[in-house]
Amino acid sequence: MRGMSDDHTHVQDFFTARAADWDHRFPDDGPAYAAAVAALGLRKGDRVLDAGCGTGRALPPLRAAVGPTGVVVGADLTAAMLRAAARAGRDRDGTLLLTDVAALPLRSSSLDAVFAAGLIAHLPDPAGNLREIARVVRPGGVLALFHPIGRAALAARQDRTITPDDLRAEPNLRSLLTRSGWRMTSYTDEDTRFLALAVPAD
Repeated sequence: MRGMSDDHTHVQDFFTARAADWDHRFPDDGPAYAAAVAALGLRKGDRVLDAGCGTGRALPPLRAAVGPTGVVVGADLTAAMLRAAARAGRDRDGTLLLTDVAALPLRSSSLDAVFAAGLIAHLPDPAGNLREIARVVRPGGVLALFHPIGRAALAARQDRTITPDDLRAEPNLRSLLTRSGWRMTSYTDEDTRFLALAVPAD
């Protein structure tokens, strides 16, 4: 891709190296993904994007939620992750798209919802990238920022300490979303999941 930044290259290198065994490293996340998708309140026929879809673990519950008449797109920057999604058969549940969330090849206001698992920590320009995601969501649509474990559990897994400038801390995330054209409607940070929901600002 033209104009690939060092941040993008780093993200691609990180996930390319881990794509082949990603699902095996986190085999028990399925129910958490399904519960987070349920929180979107999708209806049959809805159009939804999994932004930073990785190996596509959210695609089956997203497809189940929108039914055969709905549209499911899984977008990721890393080709190896999309290949792993296809090997797992998840291309049957949604269209896989190699693209950058900073410049989505989608029409404005064309989606009912965006699901983003683990994405926010990897965005090189969080405010700008979330503005681009807001562009493609219709008024009244919804964004879910999800991780299958909460901030404290993730920090412990990574042997690090949560700092006050953590992007996913509630006041920081609320402010970021507000600056990016969103209004946060709920925030959950428990050991068993992280889930923030937002709607496009009026």
